[in-house]
Amino acid sequence: MKILIIEDEPLAARRMESLVRAVLPEAIVLGKLESIRASVKWFENNPQPDLLFMDIQLADGLSFEIFQQVAVTAPVIFTTAYDEYALKAFKVNSVDYLLKPIEEQELAAAIEKFKNQQAPANQDKIGKVLETFLSKQAAEWKTRFFLKHANRFEVVETHNVLYLFAEEKVVFLVADGAKKYIVDDTLDEVETKLNPKDFFRINRKYLTQASAIERIEPHFNGRLKITLRLRDDNDIYVSREKADAFKKWLGA
Repeated sequence: MKILIIEDEPLAARRMESLVRAVLPEAIVLGKLESIRASVKWFENNPQPDLLFMDIQLADGLSFEIFQQVAVTAPVIFTTAYDEYALKAFKVNSVDYLLKPIEEQELAAAIEKFKNQQAPANQDKIGKVLETFLSKQAAEWKTRFFLKHANRFEVVETHNVLYLFAEEKVVFLVADGAKKYIVDDTLDEVETKLNPKDFFRINRKYLTQASAIERIEPHFNGRLKITLRLRDDNDIYVSREKADAFKKWLGA
């Protein structure tokens, strides 16, 4: 069985490949792609795989855009960190998915389901999922945070958030006025709740609004060095793989 993995986080992509090989030792992993752009190019130049594992949120947008740009007829199993409510779109349209973090047993069950059904991907079906998913998400983007500050609780409107960052397994939120709060959710969880038009995941450590970016400088190997307001950190970089998506997000 020939399998293609589309996942923008290298660790998650390697874990998925490892799980696939554990469940299907005979499987051939054709590649691990991390963006819409790379995926479209791959499908334009290669035969369809037997099965496709596809993350929803990629570095340069939602993976559904791949179906809008190129024909994909291979069966698809989506992988996602989105919560169950958002995933109603998949249940309604009978498109299979795996909720992160993915366990070997769940992967094995999804592959067994695929073997029994052999149901190919359908552009119209994916389009319905996209329509339902986006309409639900548009109504669900987080608009405020309820956070503890000193000895009291405060409400922070999302538009007043400059950025969030993870440090030693703790997530901090920095808002206008230089206020700093601790957030209970992980950065991955917060990312799924914020509108991607307003926030960009620079790297594993930072999630920022455009207004918080003080300076952008070209760096080695196509990376971009970022300086954020109210943050003394000289090691904030956008990877070469995410640089184009980052510029697109900023409107460059």
